[in-house]
Amino acid sequence: VCIHRVRSCSSIRFIKSKYVCVFDKSALKFSHQQRLFRTSAVSCGQIVQFKLSDIGEGITEVTVKEWYIKEGDSVSQFDSICEVQSDKASVTITSRYDGVIRKLHYSIDDIAFVGKPLVDIEIDASKGVAPEEDVVETPPMSHEEHTHQEIKGHKTLATPAVRRLAMENNIKLSEVVGTGKDNRILKEDILNYLAKQTGAILPPSPKAEIVPPLRKTEAVPAAPKDKAHKIPVPVSRPIAFSGKDKTEPVTGFQKAMVKTMSAALKIPHFGYSDEIDLTQLVQLREELKPLAEIRGVRLSFMPFFIKAASLGLLQYPILNASLDENCQNVTYKASHNIGVAMDTEQGLIVPNVKNVQVCSVFDIAVELNRLQSLGSAGQLGTSDLTGGTFTLSNIGTIGGTYAKPVILPPEVAIGALGKIQVLPRFNGKGEVFKAQIMNVSWSADHRIIDGATMAQFSNLWKSYLENPASMLLDLK
Repeated sequence: VCIHRVRSCSSIRFIKSKYVCVFDKSALKFSHQQRLFRTSAVSCGQIVQFKLSDIGEGITEVTVKEWYIKEGDSVSQFDSICEVQSDKASVTITSRYDGVIRKLHYSIDDIAFVGKPLVDIEIDASKGVAPEEDVVETPPMSHEEHTHQEIKGHKTLATPAVRRLAMENNIKLSEVVGTGKDNRILKEDILNYLAKQTGAILPPSPKAEIVPPLRKTEAVPAAPKDKAHKIPVPVSRPIAFSGKDKTEPVTGFQKAMVKTMSAALKIPHFGYSDEIDLTQLVQLREELKPLAEIRGVRLSFMPFFIKAASLGLLQYPILNASLDENCQNVTYKASHNIGVAMDTEQGLIVPNVKNVQVCSVFDIAVELNRLQSLGSAGQLGTSDLTGGTFTLSNIGTIGGTYAKPVILPPEVAIGALGKIQVLPRFNGKGEVFKAQIMNVSWSADHRIIDGATMAQFSNLWKSYLENPASMLLDLK
């Protein structure tokens, strides 16, 4: 066969023949094909529509909050493409390909749909990347969620940030021993591996640091005390008088609140309130606060409230349960994932501290610091905001005393903590003394929880806080 012209474009070849000569089959049997015709291929880029994959939790749409790239920019694998926000969490979308951004399908604050193209990327056609592959999404700074990477036939667990650190230092993850859960490779593992190669000495991880008890002669740096009465400062916000009504769609965390509170209306709530004398706990926290600051952790009252609640849930597990939609089965949760309501610029969010039943007060404080930092930056991951089994809302940070908290389905109980006030109280001898009083308001699902159970749990929780030393007997 004589070929007049051969054109090659991407992976499809078009052959146009001007004339064909027929030969005997036996003459071609031992002939080499490459000797019969000559080809000339033209290399060209391949456009891949980078789709938004399923984020999970039943999410079908997200809001594009920020683009980290623009049309014409070059991107590499694991580079951040954009940040999107669902009704549950903010998620950073990262690239799976090396290429050039050719088109952005959405603008800032547009609604992006799962399964639809997010960006168009021009990649090298010779690499043969399948265009139907979806985008990889990774919640920023999430310790629980991870992605997989195939190395030598087995899966190595590492976050995109860890993989990127390894790539920047030309380190093969297959040569690094992971010390995380399920042999997951952590940032410290990469740094330690790099230190062994270069001979550098790295400082110990703050998590593993053990602070020896202070001697009597050593002075503990006292935290600065502001005894002046704090006057609330109004938030300065620009005021615009347009004279016209404005309609905006319900999106993000506000949309999640609409959905959750609508479901909460189906729950028959009942309330229970009490006051707690935190005089001893206030003294204990003042003693422990400097020690926590040495370890780089801010110690508030909330870790004590959370731990005391977990100890109470061990005695009253019905408060750490959930009821199915048909009200036929009650599921008692083994983990105490206690949520903490936070007021942020994005709206009300409720991240939770996982497995409080096996955490110390200091462990809870460390996790709260992390959640508060991510919450302020709007970077909480989906794992931080889901899976809660019990909730505490600290309205006292704003200045309230009593509240009527609304249960977050599928949970069955929630508590609202008021501000701590210095009030006069009587001791056992009838003497007036200065007490640190906090009010608490509980709400419970009356379908499976009765008032006596809620009151008994509240009394146990109250006893732990009024006598903090008693918690030592039950700590795990």
